[in-house]
Amino acid sequence: MRYTAASDTDPKLAALLDAAQQEPVFIDRVQQEGAVLVSARDYDRLSGKAAREFNDFCDRIADRAAARGLTEEKLEELLKNA
Repeated sequence: MRYTAASDTDPKLAALLDAAQQEPVFIDRVQQEGAVLVSARDYDRLSGKAAREFNDFCDRIADRAAARGLTEEKLEELLKNA
């Protein structure tokens, strides 16, 4: 993936970046496949990054809980009394 600063691009891109925060922006090219400009948040969601980060977070919490003695049985008991 390539990265660039918005300040290094055409000034018209700023308006497109603003628009992409609200909805995808389709960019057509004559006789060629175009592109879709989406917000970073939408890209993360579409690429599964957010889901992977959430799963990693859950795994870290589970590891901490296990290190402190939480077992499946203890968790069931806690949830039953909740």
